[in-house]
Amino acid sequence: MVQLSTTVLESLRQVVDDACKDPKSDIPGTTVVVVGRDGEELFAHCAGKRGVNSQESMTQENVYWIASCTKLIVGIACLQLVEQGKLALDDSDQLEKLCPELKSVKVLQDDGKLVEKKRGITLRMLLTHTAGFAYSFFNEKLRDYSFPVGYDEFSGSMYDMLQPLVNQPGEAWEYGINIDWAGIALERVTGMSLNNFLHKHIFKPLDLNNISMIPTKSMKSKLAYMNQRHPDGSLIARDHLLRRPLVVESTEEISSCFNSGGAGCYAKPRDYCQILGTLLNNGISPTTGARILSEATVEEMFRNQIKEFPKFGSQGIPASKPDLTNPISDIYPVPGSPPQGWGLTMMLTNGGATGRSTSAGFWAGLPNLWWWCDREKGIAGIICTQVLPFADGKVLQMWVDIESKIYAALGAGIN
Repeated sequence: MVQLSTTVLESLRQVVDDACKDPKSDIPGTTVVVVGRDGEELFAHCAGKRGVNSQESMTQENVYWIASCTKLIVGIACLQLVEQGKLALDDSDQLEKLCPELKSVKVLQDDGKLVEKKRGITLRMLLTHTAGFAYSFFNEKLRDYSFPVGYDEFSGSMYDMLQPLVNQPGEAWEYGINIDWAGIALERVTGMSLNNFLHKHIFKPLDLNNISMIPTKSMKSKLAYMNQRHPDGSLIARDHLLRRPLVVESTEEISSCFNSGGAGCYAKPRDYCQILGTLLNNGISPTTGARILSEATVEEMFRNQIKEFPKFGSQGIPASKPDLTNPISDIYPVPGSPPQGWGLTMMLTNGGATGRSTSAGFWAGLPNLWWWCDREKGIAGIICTQVLPFADGKVLQMWVDIESKIYAALGAGIN
């Protein structure tokens, strides 16, 4: 069983506290939770305020919009259906029958013209971001095509999912609305809303009461504020990006709100970490004993699915909408530049300067949340903030410092 010494824990708390020293220019507030294979928390600490304009201290009770950290959860849900034979990873006919929009979708060329796609789209392509979809805030060609109306992937409306592809299916890795479409396929094959499915088949079996695509009144009362960092480093409060699920109330309003498989969940970090702990434990919750995936499926999730694109993470991602993201030259640079991988919904970095294993998976959320899951070393965690634009240097540094200290302690045997 992994444990961290009192000295290491104090050092980690100091890192988090220092990162939030000045809520007006550093990180306004953060929650960090780290768990082991047994589901026990190895480290859990909050610092700073609920938001740049708030006097409330951030606590473990605060709820975050976890944005693209949702993708892992929806991937698990889709793979449950694969295990049951209700969805297939490599059957484009099945997927395009469920989602005829995918059968007719066109491919946007560099000249702004639309052409026919050459092959069908599969669920595996959606889960590995090789189907051809993009995000308008990460892709200038798609952003420009969307004018004058524009695309808002966080509108809570199906309209913004009806985008063209930017690549031919299977021909490139491009981060985008792929897992939103995986969630749509799940809804159509099950007849359930994505949120209801997640609650029934993942959240309830794991006894998670503070994670949802439609937050409860209690969750909304504890929502962390959204913050915007200006280019000069200063911070201001801003309107929430995924707003509609926070304001729907009637049954009719809730049923009409798009459940975003790519970015739709709000959660307490502790709840999210129990999902990570379940993956560390090969698909069985270490706290409730419920199995949500087979061990073989978990292994497949962490297997590199895109060996043909070994440098996909270093191809560069532009800041097409600078209020939402900074430019990204390399998603996760690793000394020696080994081949990069992508599993089913996560990046496989093939090691890293922090000391994580070569088989570890990780991903992120737009307002600077970062999770990792290292099954080989039996440790996983999440760093949560609500700061835009994405790839905030101060949050990245805190995450690197936390991971590095944890792995240094494990490697030195002072755990």
